[in-house]
Amino acid sequence: MQKYVLRRLLLAIPTLLGLTVMIFVIMRVLPGDPLIAFLDPNQMRVMSDEEIALIKETLGLDRPYIVQYADWMGDVLTGSFGKSLFGTKAPVIDVIRSRGVVSAEIGIIAVAISWLIGLPVGILSAIRPGSVLDMVTSFSTVLLLAIPGFWLALLILLSTVTFWGYSPPLVGAHLWDDPWTNFQIVVFPAAVMGVSMAAIIARMARSSLFEVLRDDYVRTARAKGARERVTIIRHALPNALLPVLTLSGVMLGFALGGSVAIEVAFSTPGLGRSLVEAALLRDMNTVQSLVLLYGMIFILANLLVDLLYGWIDPRIRLG
Repeated sequence: MQKYVLRRLLLAIPTLLGLTVMIFVIMRVLPGDPLIAFLDPNQMRVMSDEEIALIKETLGLDRPYIVQYADWMGDVLTGSFGKSLFGTKAPVIDVIRSRGVVSAEIGIIAVAISWLIGLPVGILSAIRPGSVLDMVTSFSTVLLLAIPGFWLALLILLSTVTFWGYSPPLVGAHLWDDPWTNFQIVVFPAAVMGVSMAAIIARMARSSLFEVLRDDYVRTARAKGARERVTIIRHALPNALLPVLTLSGVMLGFALGGSVAIEVAFSTPGLGRSLVEAALLRDMNTVQSLVLLYGMIFILANLLVDLLYGWIDPRIRLG
């Protein structure tokens, strides 16, 4: 098991390094000049080349790309993730600390909701294929898959405002400072993401378990007189969960990184909203650092899934 874990960790290092290069290059080739957000566009037309060059030197945008990349990697390795180009020019890590907790809460709650709803629904549908329950759950999951998350978020927000006169708080609050306000901030985005992901989990769990229940070793367990519940839980479900774990790893990275559209729809003070605000300001340092953070979360989530694979199925870590 130790060799398997070491191999997965070594594979994650070049993946992460390649991700940093890709993000840095993309941010430099995309159209748009950060100075447009720093200055009035009309003012830039009358400024001399020397004045523009001085501003670029102040922001560090005149240095060679390799030097900018090295400086950014140094900031990443030290944990500061660089500084914002505008405003207070605070380190990006301050944004992550202040808003990342909210996004993490939303992601963890959403994944928990997806498993609590999607897994039992998928199992019951696989056990009773063609039943009324199976048809109802299949219709419901397909409907939820077809509905965009941001549209569902806006629908819930408009409904609560119109019929109950309630809107979630627009200011951030940590769980340890104001639990009730924090709950109001995270409950709606987490519910929308959780229900949407539950539909995916249910579909995957149903199809995977439906196939496993027809394998030879399941029929053998039944022929030996094992109870149906024991056959499903002990023999069929562990193997059927492997594809579900793969899908959950992707969704965990997506949820922990923060759903940009849903956070913007609910005006949630999370990392997704911070990314949109930084993109509108053309704050390259903040955007590339937050995108890198999302990529790191995806890599770590998939690494965790690979390790769970090896723990559930010994054939994988011995292969």
